[in-house]
Amino acid sequence: MNTVEQLDLATVIRLSQAVAGEIVLEKLIDMLLRTSMAQAGADRGLLVRLRGADPWIEAEAAVSGEGVAVRLCDQPAGAELPQSVLQQVLQSGENVVLDDGAVGSPFAGDPYFGARQARSVLCLPLVNQAKVSGVLYFENNGAARDFAPERVAVLKLIASQAAIALENARLYRALEQREAKIQRLVDANIIGIFIWSAGVIIEANDNFLRMLGFDRDDLLAGRILWRNQTPAEWKDAQARAEEELARTGRSRPFEKEYFRKDGSRVPILVGSALFEEIDGKRTGMSFVLDLTERKRAEAEARDGERRYRELQAELAHASRVSTLGQITASIAHEVRQPIAAAVTNATAGLLWLERGHTQEARDALERIISDGNRAGDVMSRIGELAKKAPPREAPVDINAAIRQVIELTRSEASKNGLLVQAELADGLPPIKGDRVQLQQVVLNLVVNGLQALEATADQPRALMVATAKDSSGDLLVTVMDTGVGLAVAELQRLFDPFYTTKADGLGMGLSICRSIVEAHGGRLWATANRPRGAVFRFTVPAQA
Repeated sequence: MNTVEQLDLATVIRLSQAVAGEIVLEKLIDMLLRTSMAQAGADRGLLVRLRGADPWIEAEAAVSGEGVAVRLCDQPAGAELPQSVLQQVLQSGENVVLDDGAVGSPFAGDPYFGARQARSVLCLPLVNQAKVSGVLYFENNGAARDFAPERVAVLKLIASQAAIALENARLYRALEQREAKIQRLVDANIIGIFIWSAGVIIEANDNFLRMLGFDRDDLLAGRILWRNQTPAEWKDAQARAEEELARTGRSRPFEKEYFRKDGSRVPILVGSALFEEIDGKRTGMSFVLDLTERKRAEAEARDGERRYRELQAELAHASRVSTLGQITASIAHEVRQPIAAAVTNATAGLLWLERGHTQEARDALERIISDGNRAGDVMSRIGELAKKAPPREAPVDINAAIRQVIELTRSEASKNGLLVQAELADGLPPIKGDRVQLQQVVLNLVVNGLQALEATADQPRALMVATAKDSSGDLLVTVMDTGVGLAVAELQRLFDPFYTTKADGLGMGLSICRSIVEAHGGRLWATANRPRGAVFRFTVPAQA
């Protein structure tokens, strides 16, 4: 072995050690091109690497008066080197050496050689795990046959080592960038983040520590144990999350609670991702969102909804009582009639007893019982409508409920010369809902219709209550009158709270009626009747 070969071998060993020891990508590229240029004796060199299927120039080296200057690049490989040579090396994985440009070679027609005076050309593949990942390209414009076989052999060894080192540096760079992104996320303190290993929290951001009331001294002392922060009732959910984490490498976010340092609890949303094992210990990262404000808002919303329902119930009760007050005369007549009949039958019964006619006296007593039951039924219906009771869901016969309302209002209507009619369809299925509330809706609509009829004169004054089944299978209730009617502008605002067309009205009746109907899954609306009057309709789903 001659001295040159010994020097080359020493250079290869030195370069291999240097390349293997350098992990910073920019420094590795700079060192690789400088030493390779010196070893090759080239004027110019390029580092080209594949990105997918496309070759990109990542660095260029050129000899200047001060030595070799290396410039990092980021551009597609185009006119900067002979494309025919580049593609040959990428496809074959073999060196291409040109001693005097492209003279007498298959690459003679490449436009690059016509545009530039490249005498000696060397293109080496970068091969890692039997795959070509790029090339090292060198050229010398001043001398032919500059790349002797011994130079090529040394550069080929360097290139094989460089391919591995460049890939390692790229992976290291990607790891650094990923860690930097994670660190920025941790430092941003947007959400709580902690890193755990073997059940101990080894790193956490300030947001997470504040969330649980710990400080960094607690963290450094290892006093924050991941599993110990979970209350007993959340252990099963935590176990399911850990099983998913072990199986898939991540656990989907789920709600639970953590203990604070003072023993109180904080509601959180937590999700985790698993890292590779470090020193044989399972390690991962968890992301924690404090749900305290959301839970407080939800509780306030529930409390507000409860207060709203209570207020609505109060208003509905007041509306019912007010409506009953408007038909006081009719109610008094309904009660007075069976009481008077009972007194008459009692008088007759006494007379029959005095005359010894026991059968006639028995008949009179039975009529007294019937009249008393009738009076009791009337009072019971009035009491149910007047009392303030929570809503009850039960099967409701809508026709029977409407008949009771009509009976309450019939006497008042007759006294004022108004006609109340009913067309109730047979065979209707029951409704699931609160009978008293539904009767309140019908009662309001009937009383409003009767009042509209009272304002008319010299016209047929009639009110119709009808039931039917609509095309969708819901039950349809219609209350139609021939009264003074409603203007188009009134139809738009009729169900708004506190809007009324009456001089002494509160404007709550129809608004409450709509709320009741909508709470039963239906809807309430109004249209004009022809030739005059108004039509109110509401639907309620039939019970399945």
